[in-house]
Amino acid sequence: MKPLYLLSFLLMFFHSCTDRVKEKKTEDNLFYDLAFEFRDKEMYDSAFFYFNKAKELFLLQKDSLGAGRCLVNMGIISTRKGDYFGGQEISLNALSHFDKKKEDQYFYIHSNFNNLGIATHNLGNYKDALKFYDSAIKFSRDSLDTRLYLNNKGKTYQVIREYGEALKIYNQILKGASKNRKEYARALTNISLTKWLQDSTYNAVPNYLKALQIREEENDLWGQNSSYSHLSDFYAKKQVDSALIYANKMYDVAIKIKSADDRLAALRKLIKLNPPKVAKEYFQAYQNLNDSLQTARNLAKNQFALIRYETEKHKTDFLKAQAENVKKQNNILRQNFALGILASVMLIGYWLYRKRKKELQQEKELEVKNTEIKYVKKIHDRVANKVYQVMSEVENTSHINKENLMDKLEVLYNISRDISYERELNTEKNYALQLSKMMKSYSSEIIEIFIIGNEEELWEGVSSEAKTEVFYIMQELMTNMRKHSKAESVVTRFSRSNDTINICYLDNGVGMNNAVKKNGLTNTENRIKSIRGTITFDTTAEKEFEIRLSFPFS
Repeated sequence: MKPLYLLSFLLMFFHSCTDRVKEKKTEDNLFYDLAFEFRDKEMYDSAFFYFNKAKELFLLQKDSLGAGRCLVNMGIISTRKGDYFGGQEISLNALSHFDKKKEDQYFYIHSNFNNLGIATHNLGNYKDALKFYDSAIKFSRDSLDTRLYLNNKGKTYQVIREYGEALKIYNQILKGASKNRKEYARALTNISLTKWLQDSTYNAVPNYLKALQIREEENDLWGQNSSYSHLSDFYAKKQVDSALIYANKMYDVAIKIKSADDRLAALRKLIKLNPPKVAKEYFQAYQNLNDSLQTARNLAKNQFALIRYETEKHKTDFLKAQAENVKKQNNILRQNFALGILASVMLIGYWLYRKRKKELQQEKELEVKNTEIKYVKKIHDRVANKVYQVMSEVENTSHINKENLMDKLEVLYNISRDISYERELNTEKNYALQLSKMMKSYSSEIIEIFIIGNEEELWEGVSSEAKTEVFYIMQELMTNMRKHSKAESVVTRFSRSNDTINICYLDNGVGMNNAVKKNGLTNTENRIKSIRGTITFDTTAEKEFEIRLSFPFS
């Protein structure tokens, strides 16, 4: 796993160097440049520190991609230093900073998923590691990167002993790596190792040696280290001398490539393969190196955790101070706002007082005017129309009975007096009879008046207000008929359907002209509307006048 991880790190390294040149043109971040300088010198603690500071600066600059790049590098450094939990956590955090719809960000996305796969594999969660490798492959657009991630996936299948799946992957890599000798050697080695793990009788040596020859020709020390390790394992139970030779070669190469993990692996082989006396020396060297390595890794873990803690603490303190400052400013704003509200309330109160005073004055004036209109209307409806009714009776009576005339004049007097005392028409008893009597009073030798359906039952449940308005409407119609229509016959039909009273008035006079409607029937329209009713005028015939009235009584 170690050589594969190193290749992954180098790919990230070369791409980041190219990308760093482009970044300077858009957004300066000196911490980012410093981080790369320390990483190039393999001073990973300092590199991690400056990547973290660069990330915070990118966040302040609202550069999510820049922050994501920093987190990818921090995750790789943590995993490389053995802090697998830290590497996993940082890489998961990095995912939210990338846009999976933008292909120019795919390199960072698949590098990050690969690091998640490596960290998760090392934590023993192989199922999730495979998923992360699949995601890395999905976003990879470079065949070399894809084969690298496939190789890592094959290693995981190898560890969980799903050798068939591992061989499928390695054979796929072998086909694509024919032009790249290093990759070809790696794939050939992995295929042979998997077959040997699957079947201990399988002779993996020919392919191991073929791969080793390619690696020596290519001066691939990391590859040679891998070949020596597998050859030593193969011969461990068959030819101890050969196993020892390859274990020693592995140890020498591990020192050259400065790989502490591979030195430990070589020492473990030497301890098992040598006699007890010699093995004791190797065991002491193993203990010293292992203790040193664990101490360094623990220091790295603590250092990385401390850097992140200090950054978060600084951010928290800054946010706390900022919140307190905002709180103070808010308190001042609240005080100013309260004073402003108080002043506004006082101004509005004074304005409302003046407005209300003016409205009250207008209401008084309107009340006086409405009272005047009310009495004018009552005089028109109850006195003028009644006077015209009496005049009509006198006109159509050949012999005037003084007593009868006096009675009618007394009625007029009483009506006038009732207006002054705000008395209204009595609609509680014999309303239908009063209505018919009033309408019949407009008849003469020339004018016949027919009333249909005006029964007391018709008016049951109808409000006093509606009855009063209907009485004056019909009185208005009869008066207009006598004044203007020159009718000889008047028919009025009353009917009731569901919750509606319907009235149809029809005469055979000259019809209606604009003057008649303007002067007499406007009041009729207003009255019917006041009881939520409707009025329809039908003057289609040349010598006929029809009005339909309807109103709800419930």
